[in-house]
Amino acid sequence: MAAGETDDPNSLIESYEAEGAITKGSPVELTNDGKVSATATTWYGFGIAVKSAVDGEQVPILRRGRVKVVANGALTAAGVAVRNGGNGKVTELNDQAIDESGEASYTIYMSRKLGKALQKADADGDLIFIEAGA
Repeated sequence: MAAGETDDPNSLIESYEAEGAITKGSPVELTNDGKVSATATTWYGFGIAVKSAVDGEQVPILRRGRVKVVANGALTAAGVAVRNGGNGKVTELNDQAIDESGEASYTIYMSRKLGKALQKADADGDLIFIEAGA
C-alpha cells in the first residue's frame, strides 16, 4: 500500500476544498476559512489526504481510521502519538512538560496530535500505518 491508502472500511473520509497543492498521503491542517492545506511546517494535524489535488479542488481527507503515511525520521515505538512532520510526513509528538509554579507537571499538545503510530519507524521515509483521530 502507498501513502494515503487505507484498508479500514470504517474510516471517516470527508471532502474539503484544497488551499494550494496537496499530495496524496500528506497530513493537512484546517485553515481559518474551512479549507485544508499541506504545509512545509509542523503545524496542526487535521487528517490525511487520500488523493492529490490542486488549489480549489475538492480533496478527500481521512479524519479517522487506519491509513498509510510516510515517517519523518524514526518513531520509537508503536503507540506513540504522531503529528504533522512537514513536507508530507509524520513525526513523533513529543511530550511537553508544564510546571505550574512547582505545583504540577503534565503534558499538553492536543491540537497538534494527528493520531497514533500503529508501527515503529526505523528511518526517514519509512511507510507506516497510523490510526488517525486516535
